[in-house]
Amino acid sequence: MRYLQRGRDSLLWKLDGLGEYDVRRPMVPTGTNLLGLVKHVASVETGYFGDVFGTPFAEVLPWNAADAEEDADMWATADESRESITSLYRRVWVHSDATIEALDLDATGTVPWWPEGRREVTLHLVLVHMIAETERHAGQADIVRELIDGAVGLRPDSSNITVHDDLAAHRDRLEQAARVAAGI
Repeated sequence: MRYLQRGRDSLLWKLDGLGEYDVRRPMVPTGTNLLGLVKHVASVETGYFGDVFGTPFAEVLPWNAADAEEDADMWATADESRESITSLYRRVWVHSDATIEALDLDATGTVPWWPEGRREVTLHLVLVHMIAETERHAGQADIVRELIDGAVGLRPDSSNITVHDDLAAHRDRLEQAARVAAGI
């Protein structure tokens, strides 16, 4: 669970120090935004550690309803506060961790949204899947955060990114290498 928690913490850390607008604003053409990533991962986690193992999350998530707008889990409405989404995510952690602690890694469940023939899974497989899913979205959040204010890094205690004295010169050097390699 340590790796799952590390990804969760990293994802939430990307919201630190930003205002309401910045945590919500779409930074790429697909609309990806920080608070939407948190909402999405919380939603996905309720399915994998809840429904799949017969321990559904107690709260109804209206954006998961059959009649909800497509991709409603990928952005926060003006009525959904940052606090409501981040506290939901933390409640999801508690629920998921209880499922993980209660079951053996070889406990089986069914993922109804996966293709026939692959639906039967073990807790071990779902745990690996959710670690990958969480880290994937934490990586997206890292790039979105960099686009907002230039802040980068894996965790507060580990930036894992070389910050060059002159970022513009560094970027220009990389651009030139790409142009030369492409023959432009």
